[in-house]
Amino acid sequence: MPETPPAPSAAPGPASAPRPATALDTLADQYVDLSARLDPFLATALGLPGHDAEVTDYSPAAVAERTAAARTLLARAAEVPDQDAVDAVTRAALTERLGLEIERAEQRLDIAAVNNLASPLQSRDALDQMPTDTAEDWQVIAERMLGLPRSLSTWAESLQEAAEHGVLSARRQLRLGAEQARGFAAEDGFFTAFARDAVGDGPQRERVAQAARTAAQGYLDLADQLERLAPRAPERDAVGRDAYALASRTFLGSTIDIDETYAWGIEELRSVVAEQEEVAARINRRAGNGGGSSVDAAKRALNADPSRVLHGTEELRTWMQDLSDRAIDDLAGTHFDIPEPLRHLECRIARTGSGGIYYTGPSEDLTRPGRMWWDVPSGTTEFHTWLETTTVCHEGVPGHHLQVGTQTLQASTLNRWRAMMCWVSGHGEGWALYAERLMDQLGYLGDDGDRLGMLDAQRLRAGRVVLDIGLHCELPMPEGLAGSAGGAWSVEKAWDFMSAHWGVTEAEQRFELHRYLGWPGQAPSYKIGQRVWEQLRQDAESAGTPVRDFHRRALELGGLPLSVLEEALR
Repeated sequence: MPETPPAPSAAPGPASAPRPATALDTLADQYVDLSARLDPFLATALGLPGHDAEVTDYSPAAVAERTAAARTLLARAAEVPDQDAVDAVTRAALTERLGLEIERAEQRLDIAAVNNLASPLQSRDALDQMPTDTAEDWQVIAERMLGLPRSLSTWAESLQEAAEHGVLSARRQLRLGAEQARGFAAEDGFFTAFARDAVGDGPQRERVAQAARTAAQGYLDLADQLERLAPRAPERDAVGRDAYALASRTFLGSTIDIDETYAWGIEELRSVVAEQEEVAARINRRAGNGGGSSVDAAKRALNADPSRVLHGTEELRTWMQDLSDRAIDDLAGTHFDIPEPLRHLECRIARTGSGGIYYTGPSEDLTRPGRMWWDVPSGTTEFHTWLETTTVCHEGVPGHHLQVGTQTLQASTLNRWRAMMCWVSGHGEGWALYAERLMDQLGYLGDDGDRLGMLDAQRLRAGRVVLDIGLHCELPMPEGLAGSAGGAWSVEKAWDFMSAHWGVTEAEQRFELHRYLGWPGQAPSYKIGQRVWEQLRQDAESAGTPVRDFHRRALELGGLPLSVLEEALR
């Protein structure tokens, strides 16, 4: 799911007392405001006011300015001592995160990245998080849309500059990026549909429509730029072992043993498949379909059950909201501490049709609630609850909403950088995947259909570890696994491997494969992060710490690199 940095509140978290700001806190807080000024799209994601009409500058000079700000913060932080344990954790996290940011910037890795989920190509995502209730809100949106072509052109400038230094994404990613850009700009694409929802009188709505057409033209121009760069880009999709090690560290905040993690992923996938077949056998016996332990037969039986089918996006949204509300009511005060400001999660349908499901955190003042988004692919009209119950656990409670929301509430006990900007995929997505499995362990997935859906998600995430590491590090395919042809990985073999283990539609599978190819190291961070979270809980229980207390303490630390989280908890 696309990753959105958490956003804070000035309110203290559960069982926490406000803490006087230290010198290091002050530096970290100032860096948040500076980052928002230098990156208005980030400001919107964080819920910081005053920048919604602005667009982010991606030019080489602007990137250099943001990198210089990170260097300055680290240099100034080195001049002040730690005043308490919170400072020690903040310093460790700042050093790891900003050090990586600088390292990647020096190699032009982030600015040159083109992919289908998390590159400047998806800048239009900022529009989804802006207020849309009044005509005044739409005036601000129109101003930002008018600025999008300028923002995209500065990125094209940086792409060209990076290319001159030999840094380009793979050719496939540039061509897919051009295709996605043209899709946003199409007559029936995102901007046309988005502007149609504008509020205001006739002239106001026409201004919004014109701004949308201007933004769409900016995406068409970007598509042309990407296509011109494509012939210069490497044809090879794999990034290689050295580049992968850096990518993995970026998304985990820790260093993995590539070979050990690959072997572990293979065994984890085998284990999940065996568990899924055991559940499938029970479903098939009840259905009387003679399917034995076939997972596909069990899925067909579940899909044929009308009580498990939703029709249309409004029915889907209502089901998401009801399930989320029930989970919050049931879990609060029993297995988790859920403070009152987090008792509401808003479920929404997104507009691009890309197929992603994701969470966006609340704003700093909590006027914008945490939101679960379902970006339904065009033409999809039926949804199966058995498959998606675990998704609501992942994105909502006890997944991202509890995690990001708790972090949001820590601004007065930590600092705004810790509460708002320190997002690490292995920590955040690892927790959400841990939450899926935890709900089963707590007895909330007693229905075999819902449990099969949870295992389907776990199987996909374990398979990602194998595919992502194997393909990018050019390791041999595993022996004896369904969909594995042996020998060296290739894109074609990766597709066959996914077909054997990913329980998704062809369109979703294609989107996922392109994601792995263009965003190395990110997809495995879910399962690797889950592995770390489960080990940390085991350690806490061995030390006599109640699970509920472990969850509260761990989440109140906020998002951290996994290496820093392990040190802070142990």
